[in-house]
Amino acid sequence: MSAEAAPPPSPPPRIHPTALVEPRVEIGPGTSVWDNVHIRGPAWIGRDCIIGEKTYIAYGVRIGTCVKINAQVYVCTGVTIEDRVMISAGVIFTNDRYPRAFAIDGDGLASSEPNEDTLQTVVREGATIGAGAVIGPGLQIGAYAMVGMGAVVTADVPAHALVYGNPARVRAYVCICGEPLPRVESSTPAAAVDCGRCGRARPVVEVE
Repeated sequence: MSAEAAPPPSPPPRIHPTALVEPRVEIGPGTSVWDNVHIRGPAWIGRDCIIGEKTYIAYGVRIGTCVKINAQVYVCTGVTIEDRVMISAGVIFTNDRYPRAFAIDGDGLASSEPNEDTLQTVVREGATIGAGAVIGPGLQIGAYAMVGMGAVVTADVPAHALVYGNPARVRAYVCICGEPLPRVESSTPAAAVDCGRCGRARPVVEVE
């Protein structure tokens, strides 16, 4: 029996001539970087991603494979985005709970370099962040979670959770395909709560 054919390799990354990609930025094959994007180095972007126009990606950011980042997204230092994540237009990440423009222990501007106050945020595999959402510092957005448009996220988001509002709160849970799942009692048979859209079995999540 012949071995299964390997998928064709992705083409080299495509970078718009108006994009500013600094030295020490690694971009995987098949990734498109659109107009007026600024990526500071060092940063790492996987294969087959889309980086939308006028998006800013700070140094130290890590982005996985098959990630969609729409237009005018601000991704600050300290953010890691895992595979198959969607970041919609106008999303803003933050990394400092108590920022000041001035140096606390001296004169002049505060340094923009990461320090002990720079907090790490991770967006887990398959999550979606809706347009115009603001993500607070030091958070985890769980796998396949969905953050609604305009949400202000101030706490960790569980896997598969649908959150929205200001502050964002868990409103429901969603399937891998994104379909909201009905609330169920613990006695409900598993077959009765399969996703009505794609038929996947209901993920194991903590229902509040």
